[in-house]
Amino acid sequence: MPGPYNEMDVAISYIHNHLYEPLSLSHIASYVGYSSYHFSRLFKEKTGLSPLYYVSSLRLQKAKELLLNTNLTVRDIGLEIGQQSLGTFTTRFTKCVGMSPSHFRESMNQVNHSLHSLQMLSDWRTSLQSIHPFSTVTGTIDSEAPLEGFILIGLFSKPIPEGLPLYGNLLSSTGAFSFTGVTPGIYYLMATSISWSMQAKDILLPYTTLRGRIKEPIIVTSSPSILEYSLTLHTPRLDDPPILISLPLLMKNFLKARIAT
Repeated sequence: MPGPYNEMDVAISYIHNHLYEPLSLSHIASYVGYSSYHFSRLFKEKTGLSPLYYVSSLRLQKAKELLLNTNLTVRDIGLEIGQQSLGTFTTRFTKCVGMSPSHFRESMNQVNHSLHSLQMLSDWRTSLQSIHPFSTVTGTIDSEAPLEGFILIGLFSKPIPEGLPLYGNLLSSTGAFSFTGVTPGIYYLMATSISWSMQAKDILLPYTTLRGRIKEPIIVTSSPSILEYSLTLHTPRLDDPPILISLPLLMKNFLKARIAT
């Protein structure tokens, strides 16, 4: 017998198939036979996000796709995903992706250079993290599928990989990871991988990359401590949040940090 999480999968599929249409909370909830309140609670348990935030995130992901695959203007792309204001669209896109829509469209030319530079690295110890003596978030990362590339892992402020991670790193393989100097706060641990054979557009639009996350928030208190977690990369699942942050930007920042050390 179908359970509530099966019905959340139905709702997610409906959202994907009607992304360009008006999608109110009550409309999506009624489609799967729930009240708005009950549906919102179950949907957030399933995905980590509220239904409307999930819809908005998918539309930003679609905007990334339109920027790379069409000649539409930035304004027209904003309108296409339901943003009437160019300024609002540009501001949200920049915050979530890490660069403006125009810069994202132009960034494809730089991806292969960063990928080649990473492939030439012999020392991967550089990390994008704080050096203050607070807590440590550590653990191991594994993969359900063979991995011939590298892993991007980070602590984010929301249960979706948008915006620069508050603490981030690139790993040359599965195994141990560690973030030191993590200040008090609430974090979400997420990771994805890039294979050496990937094309630039597939890195900018990471629909097929292996990914993993810890759904529960990581709560770091003011008392220094060591928090341990185990994370497994898997093929994309229906309830995974879209990866909005520009992965090439994380690659570029990692290379800059390594040169600076």
